[in-house]
Amino acid sequence: MNFDIHGLRRSLEKGRVQWQRHALERIFQRGIKREDVFKVLNKGKVIEEYLDDNPWPSALLLGWISGQPLHVVVAYSHKLGQVAIITVYEPSLDYFEDDFQTRRRKNV
Repeated sequence: MNFDIHGLRRSLEKGRVQWQRHALERIFQRGIKREDVFKVLNKGKVIEEYLDDNPWPSALLLGWISGQPLHVVVAYSHKLGQVAIITVYEPSLDYFEDDFQTRRRKNV
């Protein structure tokens, strides 16, 4: 089973979105525009899936805004047709390869 990105996007079109407090705090702190978050959700690429997350499966999406990478963690309930934006951040090369899709391996 894969993360239902198409269902998520249909729910976005219907306005069935809830912003988690954490996400709102982060976009405010980081100067990220809500419209840019929606661009990532509508056009971005799922780069990680967390299908066992509770209460809903979630995913990490990568999008590009004015040439800069942006990550959005989002959960989606197919049953409720509801989207929850969990957090938003500009990925760092400390944690991701320069494609901003691949996590760097930790030295053990």
